[in-house]
Amino acid sequence: MELDDLYRRVIMDHYKKPRNRGKLDENSVTIELNNPTCGDRISLQLIVEDNIVKDARHTGEGCSISISSASMMTEAIKGKTVEQALDYADRFSHLMQGEEVTFDDYEDLEALSGVNKFPARIKCATLAWNALKKGINENN
Repeated sequence: MELDDLYRRVIMDHYKKPRNRGKLDENSVTIELNNPTCGDRISLQLIVEDNIVKDARHTGEGCSISISSASMMTEAIKGKTVEQALDYADRFSHLMQGEEVTFDDYEDLEALSGVNKFPARIKCATLAWNALKKGINENN
C-alpha cells in the first residue's frame, strides 16, 4: 500500500467516524468559526483546567478535510498542556505550508500533509486549529 493510499484511508476514517464529536455539558469555552468559501463550520468546545486541555469536542458541518482535521486535532490535544496544544497548532500550520513536520505521539495528523498541494483546501484543514488558538486565547 502506498503512503498516499494510507493517508486517504486515515482521513476518511476520521471523516466517517469523527472522534470527540458532540457537545460538552460542563463549563467549557465554545468557539464557533466558519469558512465561507466552502461552507465549513465548526463549534469547538474546550475544557482547560490547571493549564491542561482536559477535554475537547466538536460539532459542525464540512468537507472530509475539515471534519477529519477537527477529529484529529481533538484527539491530539486532549491531556496536553496549553503550551503543547499551541505547539501542535504551530507545527500543523507549518505542515500546511509544505514544511516537513512530525507528530511523534499522534501520527494521524501527518495524513493531512498533502493538503498543502491544494491551496483552497488549506482553510478547510486549519479551521479547527484556528478555533483552538482562539479558544485558548479567550481562556487565558
